[in-house]
Amino acid sequence: MSIFKEQRVGVLVDIQNLYYSAKVLYQKKVNFGQLLRHGVGDRKLIRAIAYGIKTLEGQEEKFFEAMEKQGFEVKTKDLQIFPGGAKKGDWDVGIAVDAIKMSKSLDVIILVSGDGDYIPVVEYVQNTTGCRVEVIAFKESTSSKLIERVDAFTNISENKKKFLI
Repeated sequence: MSIFKEQRVGVLVDIQNLYYSAKVLYQKKVNFGQLLRHGVGDRKLIRAIAYGIKTLEGQEEKFFEAMEKQGFEVKTKDLQIFPGGAKKGDWDVGIAVDAIKMSKSLDVIILVSGDGDYIPVVEYVQNTTGCRVEVIAFKESTSSKLIERVDAFTNISENKKKFLI
């Protein structure tokens, strides 16, 4: 893996994807600040965006504030609740659009999600802008096709002491 100090890095975090994976797999929480520091290393962080969903209860406000203190710009949207009670809240399209827009002025995009839905955007970014795409996620809940496609993969499960709280 070639990592150069002058690489400009953007980090895009799908909070829901990681939060639920950590909860289901290990009954723990993710240390997002540690993930950010590890992912960027000694390269130049240009932008770190965390994408979250707001619920009616609003319990995540303190969490979003903590994310901002750790260096993330936090984008939120409301959880959609459909007639019949079905709930939906995801940022896949928003993250994909930001990855494409940002890749033009970055050398590396670090996607913090294991969602296979990101494969087309990973391929687009790599082939169109030549930008590296790295993923940080739990291998157990990451698409194997996504792992194959990216330039580097960090498995959070291999270093639980460092990345989980």
